[in-house]
Amino acid sequence: MADKSTQWTSSPVDALRAAASPRVEDIDFTVTPGFSGSKSDGTALLAERGEVLAALQEKLYAHGRTGGNRSVLLVLQGMDTAGKGGMVKHVIGMVDPQGVDLASFGVPTQEEKQHHYLWRIRKALPRAGRIGVFDRSHYEDVLVVAVHDLVPRQVWEKRFDEINAFERELVDEGTVVVKVALFVSPEQQKKRLQERLDRPDKHWKYNPGDVTERGFLPQYRAAYQRVLDRTDVDHAPWFVVPADRKWYSRLAVTEILIDALEKLDLQWPTADFDVEHEKKRLAES
Repeated sequence: MADKSTQWTSSPVDALRAAASPRVEDIDFTVTPGFSGSKSDGTALLAERGEVLAALQEKLYAHGRTGGNRSVLLVLQGMDTAGKGGMVKHVIGMVDPQGVDLASFGVPTQEEKQHHYLWRIRKALPRAGRIGVFDRSHYEDVLVVAVHDLVPRQVWEKRFDEINAFERELVDEGTVVVKVALFVSPEQQKKRLQERLDRPDKHWKYNPGDVTERGFLPQYRAAYQRVLDRTDVDHAPWFVVPADRKWYSRLAVTEILIDALEKLDLQWPTADFDVEHEKKRLAES
């Protein structure tokens, strides 16, 4: 059986980094950057790599349970139907849920509106030893607010520097920040919205506002390009992931997470008890 991992012709960490990706307006949503295999190859490899991801996540969790301060924050941004929910289910779902802190950010509540926009973000940061996942994030405050002119430009412009400083703070405190922008084509988005309308079991996922937002696609492309230009930094990189092929986007994010966890170079915690003595006690019990 062929080694599917060799079908990565280049690392997705390199191939998908924002600095190496096309500008948002030029993205080909159907391509599989760095991967030469088929859908069946990618699906098989995802299962294999999921085991690697789960083992690394367990080591991170053990690290946190024994006093370590490291964590990983995965930021998922993308318009509706880009696959954020599927990423949580099919990628993060491969690891032990007790080691995951998941937060989803929608329209701010009345309480949240009374605070700085990063207030609710700070409350949801991953605990030590966890993989934190943000389904949407603080970037809504430089995306949606800009597209819909919810606050003056001079307000949201300042937020780029604030966000860079905030993420620098997280990294300095032990969190690895990985940011993924999922981009789906207008045609594929329409198809996925149509499926939600056609299937009663998907009606709960349909939001009439999603069709309204399709009318702002040019503005969203410009807003996402600003985000990538202003906040793709080495300590908190952006990865641009074409999302028309769900199997590819899920595999790519799995590989990016594996890379982040491997770079932590964590070791299994050493026992704080006499192992041989405990073996003897257990045998005699």
